[in-house]
Amino acid sequence: MPATLAPPVSPPRIRKGAVWALGLLAAATGTLESVVAPTLPLLQRELSMSPAQGALLSIAMLITGALVAPVAGGLGDRHGGKRVMIRLMAVVAAGGLVSSAAPNLPVLLLGQVLQGAMVGAMPLSFILVRKHLPVGESQVAIGVVSGMFVGGGMLGTLIAGPIAEGLSRHWMFAVPTLAIVVATLSVHLLMPDDPPARSGGRIDWPGLVLLSGILLTLMLGLALAPDLGSRPLALGGLVLVLAAFVAGWTAVERRAASPMVDLRLLAKPAIWSSYLITFAVCAGTAVSMYLVPQLFAVSGDGYGFGAGSTDIGRYLLPGAVAAAISGPLGGAAVRRFGAGAAVTTGIGVMAATLAGLAILHTEVWHLVAGKALIALASGVCVTAMVVRTATSVEHGDTGTATSLVLVTRVIGFAAGAQVSGALLTSGTPSGSDVPAESAFVTGFVIAGAVTALSLLAVRTMSKGANK
Repeated sequence: MPATLAPPVSPPRIRKGAVWALGLLAAATGTLESVVAPTLPLLQRELSMSPAQGALLSIAMLITGALVAPVAGGLGDRHGGKRVMIRLMAVVAAGGLVSSAAPNLPVLLLGQVLQGAMVGAMPLSFILVRKHLPVGESQVAIGVVSGMFVGGGMLGTLIAGPIAEGLSRHWMFAVPTLAIVVATLSVHLLMPDDPPARSGGRIDWPGLVLLSGILLTLMLGLALAPDLGSRPLALGGLVLVLAAFVAGWTAVERRAASPMVDLRLLAKPAIWSSYLITFAVCAGTAVSMYLVPQLFAVSGDGYGFGAGSTDIGRYLLPGAVAAAISGPLGGAAVRRFGAGAAVTTGIGVMAATLAGLAILHTEVWHLVAGKALIALASGVCVTAMVVRTATSVEHGDTGTATSLVLVTRVIGFAAGAQVSGALLTSGTPSGSDVPAESAFVTGFVIAGAVTALSLLAVRTMSKGANK
């Protein structure tokens, strides 16, 4: 039976405490998400992992998140954001407990796969704030939740090592998991129930399977990107598989009575332009995230600084702080100046900074300041895209539309990181393990150009949007 619109219901307006409960949950999930990266060497030693197994562990949660986000957003649109969020967080908490008790790699991988469901909490939060707050306040609230997630990631990066070394690796998973449980209870108590936006439609299982196939193929292609150039048959096979999944998914969604993703939604200029800009900005950001620490670590006898892990962490801290405040700043900027102005300014600052780093990277402060500016500008852009996407669709499509922004963000970061790695690999002279300085310059220039080109899509953002 075709999906029908539920009778209009005016949900109660929420207090600030409910918004901060969502922010606390975002911070806790961001903390849990980020504890593996800084402690990967320790985990490899304690669990006798090979480098390949370590790489698998580092992307397991990323892949799950890319798959779960659109599903969670769609279910939240259908059945209510709060209802789906509570159940999703139960899965995440179970994953955190499994990770904290894991005696070996297979169990830890299982825990990471379950934890990956946390990415779905973001579109569900956006559903709730949009239903319970007027447009201006919901824009700021979306920025607060986004910023708290980034701030949680910064906190997890800082505390993971000390907790793992001072207590054990088990506690670095257990502590943020307990925080997630507390935050989820706070959301349950403070956030009123939200009525489903749509009712009567069945879950589009064929569409979900095919969309999962598309995302898995993309992530696999990005993970294997450095080796695909020398394996044309593998590259051709991946392209064919991806094309088949896309064609099948498009056909299924067009015929589905209640599609998980309405293709008419994706055809709106305000929506597809948001996804395009998000991908370009995140790819450019990922290049700086990958290249700047590598440049700090290059021997000081050459063009680098010979910095150790502790020094690099200290150098990157201003950028992490800038990323944390970029969410609320982006939401406030959209409310006051509009999404177009916020995104245009952010892209301009980011492109200029990347070009500047290609020319000036001979002093530590060049890289510290540049990384902070990129983090701030990128965060403002992505938050503006989330806000713009959320307010450009009907209430019943908020979760689906914003979840795809988050998926695009993941793919953009993965693409930028893989391109950066390929550039440094190809730019390393034979017989040396130190990339040529020109490889870094090329990376910054490419990232700046890709970011600047996304300005071409900004004009389309105002077309076909719901005001």
